[in-house]
Amino acid sequence: MSEATDAVAADRALKARHRAMWAMGDYPSVASHVIPEAGAQLVKECGVQRGDSVLDIAAGAGNAAIPAALAGADVVACDLTPELLEIGRQVAAVRGVGLDWQEADAEHLPFADGEFDVVMSCFGIMFAPHHQAAADEMVRVCRPGGTIGMSNWTPQGFIGRMFAAMKPYAPPPPPGASPPPLWGDEEHVYELLGDRVTDVEARRRTVRVDAFPEPGSFRTFFKTCYGPTIAVYRSLGEDSDRAAALDRELDELAEEHTRDGVMEWEFLLLTAHRTA
Repeated sequence: MSEATDAVAADRALKARHRAMWAMGDYPSVASHVIPEAGAQLVKECGVQRGDSVLDIAAGAGNAAIPAALAGADVVACDLTPELLEIGRQVAAVRGVGLDWQEADAEHLPFADGEFDVVMSCFGIMFAPHHQAAADEMVRVCRPGGTIGMSNWTPQGFIGRMFAAMKPYAPPPPPGASPPPLWGDEEHVYELLGDRVTDVEARRRTVRVDAFPEPGSFRTFFKTCYGPTIAVYRSLGEDSDRAAALDRELDELAEEHTRDGVMEWEFLLLTAHRTA
């Protein structure tokens, strides 16, 4: 096999693992019960209006795509994991709104150059392993003058620190993959987008999380519902000592961030316009 063929095969295998990881547990419950307003907030910040063509990248079950459709936009919700898209279809049907659901890789989007007025991602594109490739696609499919918007967990915030805590317990990342919370660093995102965007506004915000009154309840929920956490614990196999050590680290982290039963999770909210 040639090096190019090997690279394609390796990428397919990597994306298959990502697809399986996000199918684990119950991510729609994380989005709907822990951060229920995040998607609608991003839609508002992007200025989505009736008649806009909108692409939600790594849309999951549509926590941002569905609010965009409710605002009157023509929405395509794409994600690598078909199981999440199917849940999104069901939720959209219940809410009486129609949108297009497509399985797609954020690093290889099946859309034309400049096809959308608004291209956004709510805690989604940050998990594409090759950041520059994903950013290039995000810019490519946005029309000149169109809006790009994203919400990403910061490295310094709670979720960023959770990933840092899990890293020593996880298998090593594949060559070329970058840590997801880097998307929450302004300078990193500026470098990814470069001079292809203008009017960049980056604001650090926090989401109030009151779903975990006790620190241990956070760990229990994420071990059950959140794909990346489930995957790390599964990678430990029968090593109960390391699993217990990770339990303690996550409990200590949650306790550090909990005040009167409430946590504040920091994220970066960034909007920009594609240059003409």
